[in-house]
Amino acid sequence: MSRIGLKHIPIPPGVDVEVNNTQVVVKGPLGQLHWVLTPGIMAKVESRVVSLTRTGDSAKLKAIHGLTRAEISNQIVGVKDGFKKELEVMGVGYRAQLQGNALSFTVGYAHPVSIQLPQGVEAVVDKQTLISLKGIDKRAVTQVAAQIRELKIPDVYKHKGIKYAGEVLRKKAGKSGKK
Repeated sequence: MSRIGLKHIPIPPGVDVEVNNTQVVVKGPLGQLHWVLTPGIMAKVESRVVSLTRTGDSAKLKAIHGLTRAEISNQIVGVKDGFKKELEVMGVGYRAQLQGNALSFTVGYAHPVSIQLPQGVEAVVDKQTLISLKGIDKRAVTQVAAQIRELKIPDVYKHKGIKYAGEVLRKKAGKSGKK
């Protein structure tokens, strides 16, 4: 059984956390984020530490307790340092371009595919094959990265597609014909 929700969250210097009834507001040098507390979960800030408590012991409330703790912890890290996710476009003729607030991909389809970036997520494209996503909201950055990867999931036989930087793909041998 996980007890993540019971852990206290230290608040680093330069970050402020406020609890207003059912809302937790996290402010830092990179921006501001908020989280709405679920009924049954209470947050308290004392001496640069955030602690969460729950009113009951149901399985759902325990799960929400851990989720809330993880989200607030991620928000504190996000407003202080930010989050970064990198992707690589692999394949002959495969490339990415940044057009205003949208990323356009040529990944083997008959037409280019584009993804609109949500507010708070910035992208940088290097050498048309390396994409770097940055933002303060971990959920938004990883969601956009997953949507981009989903456009052309890496093929283990041909090594074509969009993969996370550092992701290891083992090249598989194709079927061998009958002799």
